[in-house]
Formats: sequence, C-alpha cells, structure tokens
Amino acid sequence: MTVTVENPLLTALSETLPPGSVLTGEAELDLHTRDSAPFSEAGRPAAVVCPDTVEQVQHVIRTARAYGVPVVPQGARTGLAGAANAVDGCVVLSMVRMNRVLEIDTANRLVRCEPGVVTADLAAAVAERGLCYPPDPASWETCTIGGNIATGAGGLCCVKYGVTADYVLGLTVVLADGEVLRVGRRTVKGVAGYDLTRLFVGSEGTLGVIVEATLALRPPQPPAVALLAQFPSASDAGDAVAAIIREGHIPSALELMDRTTTEAVAALGHPLLAGHAAATLIVASDAPDAAEQVRAMAALCRSAKALSVSAAADERESKEVLEARRMVLPALGARAAALSGDVTAFIEDVAVPRAALATLIDRIELIADEYDLYISTVGHAGDGNLHPTVIFDRSDPDAVRRAKEAYDAIMAAGLELGGTITGEHGVGVLKRDWLARELPPRNLRLQRDVKRLLDPEGLLNPGKVLA
Repeated sequence: MTVTVENPLLTALSETLPPGSVLTGEAELDLHTRDSAPFSEAGRPAAVVCPDTVEQVQHVIRTARAYGVPVVPQGARTGLAGAANAVDGCVVLSMVRMNRVLEIDTANRLVRCEPGVVTADLAAAVAERGLCYPPDPASWETCTIGGNIATGAGGLCCVKYGVTADYVLGLTVVLADGEVLRVGRRTVKGVAGYDLTRLFVGSEGTLGVIVEATLALRPPQPPAVALLAQFPSASDAGDAVAAIIREGHIPSALELMDRTTTEAVAALGHPLLAGHAAATLIVASDAPDAAEQVRAMAALCRSAKALSVSAAADERESKEVLEARRMVLPALGARAAALSGDVTAFIEDVAVPRAALATLIDRIELIADEYDLYISTVGHAGDGNLHPTVIFDRSDPDAVRRAKEAYDAIMAAGLELGGTITGEHGVGVLKRDWLARELPPRNLRLQRDVKRLLDPEGLLNPGKVLA
C-alpha cells in the first residue's frame, strides 16, 4: 500500500518517489523483516522503499540520514546470515525493481547491470550473446546480483571458475551521505590506487548501497563429463580430493556428501548411490579432454580405496551423476517432512584447508551424535567449504537450544582446524560474535575504522558484520 498516514519521515520519503514506492502495509513489513537465516534477531521496519533509479536511492538515503533513521538494503532475501534483517524503525531499501541489464559488451567480455537482476536471468541474457557468467550460488534462480556481491557469494563451480568477487570489475555505490561513488574499471588490468571495489564486495550493505555492477564474462562452458565415487570413510574421500588437486587436475565441480546426505539421496532413489557409504564424491570436468581427465580422476579415487566408481560415458550419464548433487535439498526436504513438529532446516557455512576437510566431517558427525540432531553435510570439497545442514523442530525449545549449541560447536571446530566461519554466506547478524573470535583485535579495529570513515553516523545496515 502507499503511504497515507501522517509521518514526517514517510511524507518526506514519498515526496519525490513514484506512487507505490513507499510501502507501509503490515504484510509488506512482515515480508521484508528478515532474510532466510535462523537464530538471528530482526526488527520491525518503519517502511519499505522500492526505488527504480539511482537518484531515488540517493533521495532515500539522504532523507533517512536527515531523520537519523537506519537504512537496510535488501535484495531477494535469500541470504543465510541475517545480513538483510531489518532493525527497528529502519527504512528497508529493496533493490529488486532496479533489475535491468544495461549493457553486454561482447568485445570486452563484460556486462553492466543493476543490482536487482536475478543471477539466472543475467546468465541467460549473456548466454544469448555467446558468453557465460559462471558464478552459480545454490539460490541462483532467485538471488540477485547485488545480494551476491554484497555477501561475496560462491557456488558449485568455484573450484575452477572462482566466486562472485572474481568477476566484479567495477561498482557504482551510493554512500552514506547520498553521494555516488564509482570504483573499478572496464579494463582487464588495473592497479591505480587502492582496490576500493574489493572493499565493497562482501561488505553486506554496511559501507554503501550498490546501484550498478560491471562484471567480467567468460566464453561458454562446454558440457561436463562426471563421475561419482563412494568411500568407506570421510578420510578416504579426503585422500581422493587431495590426490586430484595434487596431480594438477582442475575439475569444474568437486562436491562431497557425507554419510547422512548419501543415505538421504539414496533413499530418494538415485540409482548410483548405495546408502551404506560413509562419503560420496561427485567430480566433473569440462576441459577439452574431459573424458580423459575423468578417467584419470576415477583412477585416483580407486587408489584412495573407493568402494565404487561410476564414470559417465556420455552427456546423459553425466547428467545422471550430477543429479545426485541436485537431489540433496529434495532429499532433506523429504526427511524433514517425515518428522513431527514445526521442522526447519538450517544451512551452515564453514571452510577449512582442504587437508582438514575429512577431519571436519568426522567432527560434525560427532557433534550430531552429541546433540542428538540430524545433521547432513555437503560441500565444495575442491575449496574446503562445507555446508552442514541441521534439521530440527523449531517449536521445541530444547531442540532449538541443541541446534544453536551444535552450530557453535561446528564453528569452533572450523576455527580450530585453521578455517574460517564463512566461505560464502557472509557474517551478517548470525556470525557477528564469531567474527571477533576469528579476527585478531587490530584487524577488527581497522575494519571498524573503515566503517566509521564511510558511515560516520552508523546508519547503513547497523549491527551487521561488526558489533
């Protein structure tokens, strides 16, 4: 609904915005209260504003600043760290209406777009011009480019093609005072001055609001050839991963499923999976000699004591192998549906050095037993990034307590093994306290200094990332 009540802030916001841009209805406020993260506090916004232009974003930020009101940028709210959660009395700045692809430059292999463009839509648009945008977060059919950049999103193809940050050439950002800042470049190379572009990537809306992005593109990815290998232990699967990397292979996907996940996908009926395996690796190559690469990686899996190895002979069989990874969420959904209560799934994010991957998987299994929880672990084995998923009844206070404590135990295990509390989901509210455990005090002080420099009044997404 459009603003009709007399409120100085809302009146000022509405003065130069098109009708329907300022939303205050209870349903709209409820919808924009939080992202997809559990265990993270969220406040009640005063209004949701949906700008169409950079100038409208400037107006919102300047108006909110004049009234001393926080601004919380949001995209599709698919984030898993509470980075887009509202704070009480804030203005939620929803960027989803700024969703235009502005330019596709085939000669220079780049694209300019607004932040509200859905990742899959951008990929489709550049594919029509014979190019590829590789980053593929799991929520790529709904998440937005602005959200991907703000959180530093990853995806399945990271092991070969990198993460979102690797494709951001330049940004246009509206700062806390309403001024527009352009950082980055259109050139392949460029080292003039400090890399302010990387500063804004992963800053979760705390330093400025992204209103345009210039992104690098690649040639189309060829069809992949895949294999599926099952192992008697996580350690053996870890040995296979180490061997694949050590021998110089660069797979286009290197995914791992633990025992619990393997059992769930096998129960859903995938023909290549035996539920008794302790770990499953899914490996793919889209190299020019993909079939030869897969044969070599299959041999390495067998040398690492694989119980079984299924190497695809053609594109159809490769799709069947890769389908096992895509079946994880439906399989966990089926598991949750079989439980009683208000069952939910909490997808975690922790990364460790590849050599510690098997140890972390074993630790997570012990944590699941200790807290009597169903925890399924999948992850990007090629870069050591795991996603333990806790399924629990959120209507049961004791189950909620145990889930929170298990989450803390997983984070502690990751740090103990030389890892990080987040590989691709960001910090937000959920991991704010844990950030202080990972980073040394001088590092944190420097980050707070940067925040104060760019947002001296602390109105941009307050309470996120830094306490």
